Amino acid sequence: MKVALFFFLLLVVGFFTIIALRNVNISNKTITDNPLQRPAVSKSLPFKMLDPEKIAIYAQSLGSVRDLEFAADNLLLASIPSSGTVVALPDKNNDNKADEIKVIINNLNKPHGIVFYKNKLFVAEETKVSRYTVDKQNLTAQKEKDLFSLPDGGRHNTRSLDINNKGDLFVTIGSTCDVCFEKHPWIGTVIISDYNGRKPEIFASGLRNAVFIAVNPQTDQLWATEMGRDFLGDEKPSDEINIIKEGKNYGWPVCYGNRIYDTSFNQKSPDYCKNTEPPVMEIAAHSAPLGLTFHGGYLYAAYHGSWNRTEPIGYKVVRFKLNGDKLGKEEDVVTGLLQGSRVLGRPVDVIFNKNNRLLISDDRSGAIYTIAGINN
Repeated sequence: MKVALFFFLLLVVGFFTIIALRNVNISNKTITDNPLQRPAVSKSLPFKMLDPEKIAIYAQSLGSVRDLEFAADNLLLASIPSSGTVVALPDKNNDNKADEIKVIINNLNKPHGIVFYKNKLFVAEETKVSRYTVDKQNLTAQKEKDLFSLPDGGRHNTRSLDINNKGDLFVTIGSTCDVCFEKHPWIGTVIISDYNGRKPEIFASGLRNAVFIAVNPQTDQLWATEMGRDFLGDEKPSDEINIIKEGKNYGWPVCYGNRIYDTSFNQKSPDYCKNTEPPVMEIAAHSAPLGLTFHGGYLYAAYHGSWNRTEPIGYKVVRFKLNGDKLGKEEDVVTGLLQGSRVLGRPVDVIFNKNNRLLISDDRSGAIYTIAGINN
């Protein structure tokens, strides 16, 4: 009898131990926020749009999806730094939903920037830039060559890239710190090389974290979003949109915003800022602007949202009317991802497909959304 009671108690303890362990695992999923374990996106989407047209989920369960790029034949590619992959997301039946999610490159070191040019795919990892050939029918990619190495990231390890009409390749390298003088001359700059990666050198400097860049197809100018330093309060320093010009210094770490001397850092002289390049547009502090794209006479930008502000800000997609080198006022395109203090999504990149639908990557929900009816 005692033996039977012992085994009964052992079974009870084992049962509740399993339940407890399952609860611990579930709790850990929430705490670590592993993007590959996030729940599916709700069919009831929270977005509020400039035009009340259709929005749909193009793909989900992607993890921390970041940069978006189209290869030939409207094949969407996306980088996922957290999983070390680049994926293809074809939509062969043109129903605005990915037919499948196919990993075409894996085992990469934080791949972020991707660009497709002359039937070649360029990929920026944390410490190098490489070029691949893509088989669009079989959805595979083969490395052709490593172009050049990059310094380690530290605090900002994302590397983005773009190519202009002349075949100049641009790569951004964010700072290792919040505010400091870097030891490696390439950190906090944009690098330029030719299509084959020959003679990479500094194109522009003084850029703390120009996470995304985009070439204006009409003017061939390079534009960038730029995040200002932290810990100066809720309202400063402003984030920025810049036109990146050869040989120009954009001020960091000595200056921020529109040539404002950083008295908290207190290095060099305030006169130093007079010779730095001012931003094209100052954005509300901590909005965290990321992806940008040109379409229909507008510049579109994704605001990833704040992490260190008393009242959260950002978490939306905006646009600015283009007038040469100037931008009109900021206009909301997609909002609703911030409800009170609850964050429902964090936009990363924006791109238009051949059908003029706007696609948005969201590294919080692990999804890519597609939107029709963005009127010009």
